Amino acid sequence: MKGLMERISVDPHVCHGQPCIKGTRLMVYLVLELLEAGLEQDKIIRDYYPQLEREDIEACLHYAAGLIRDAEYVPFERSA
Repeated sequence: MKGLMERISVDPHVCHGQPCIKGTRLMVYLVLELLEAGLEQDKIIRDYYPQLEREDIEACLHYAAGLIRDAEYVPFERSA
């Protein structure tokens, strides 16, 4: 999985520090939103971002999963 993380770049001078696919200004969240909308990886590459490889999309998913896995959660009570 280390190889996947090498495909993601976080640079405060690129896209305001948003995580991007390395070598592009394509922010990770844009790819995730397309996946959320139900698009398949091949369609994302073919119709939206032909410069991507499947491994780039997998890296976006891996990055997002790592954020959730490593986050600290504090339970809260909902008000009625």
